[in-house]
Amino acid sequence: MTTAFMKAVDERAAAALASGALQPIQAEQIEITDGGLPFMVRWLASLAAKDEAKPAVMPGGPRDPDFNPFLSPEPALTVGPFGDHHVAILNKFPVCDRHLVLARREFQEQRLPLAYEDFWVLASLLSESGGLGFYNGGAPAGASQRHKHVQWLPAAPGNASLDPLIAHLPADAPELSLAEHGVLPVRHVFARVLAQRTADVEASAASMSRAYDLACAKLGLEPDEEGLMPPCNLLVQNGWMLLVPRRQEHSYEVSVNALAFAGALYVRHPDQVGPIRKAGPLAVLAEASWAR
Repeated sequence: MTTAFMKAVDERAAAALASGALQPIQAEQIEITDGGLPFMVRWLASLAAKDEAKPAVMPGGPRDPDFNPFLSPEPALTVGPFGDHHVAILNKFPVCDRHLVLARREFQEQRLPLAYEDFWVLASLLSESGGLGFYNGGAPAGASQRHKHVQWLPAAPGNASLDPLIAHLPADAPELSLAEHGVLPVRHVFARVLAQRTADVEASAASMSRAYDLACAKLGLEPDEEGLMPPCNLLVQNGWMLLVPRRQEHSYEVSVNALAFAGALYVRHPDQVGPIRKAGPLAVLAEASWAR
């Protein structure tokens, strides 16, 4: 069922595509199985366009602090306010249809700890429309902007998904219990949460917020003297949250973000596919993260 909000998303996307504000999705992909897990390596022409469009980036450092597309989002891409603290924006360079950014209306650093309000917007979408919520915590975790935001993708064939990993987790695990996946070669933790279709939004947001705190404690992730968390990726789908500390953004010359842990690696040029195929996607994840 398409909700009223998703109808608004589709209407805004159609207009943005017609005007050129939204970059069309043009992708080619190959599938690789590694450790029994399916991965897609997708070449997105829009990522090359993103490189040309963004301002200069200091090597190894944060993006240009004077460039903030979320503080005054492009009207053609703005769906509208979402809750009391966020605005829903079409990702200008989407990895799939309905790829949404949920950005704080007022500036906050991306690496500040996630708050109840950040989980509330994800809970709202997951409860009404399912899909995958995710967060890139800082430039080393694949974030392209310092302005605090989370993102969402619908569940659809070919989209990134936690389901292949979830299939090997205990189905009867109680809420807020923690688990690890035996195949993932990186430090990580899964937490059982009330995040799925038809879940009560407030209860789901509270569950995710508590699980986030527990997962951070399990992994020893604490704010630094400036209140900023270590780089990490967070994903949530179908009742499970995954938290992964990150060491660096690039691995095998590919930018690795949260979606890589949901089986989707996105490259800018087709010649980047060969090294991933040779090493294996799990090796790519391992180089970008911390070893178990």
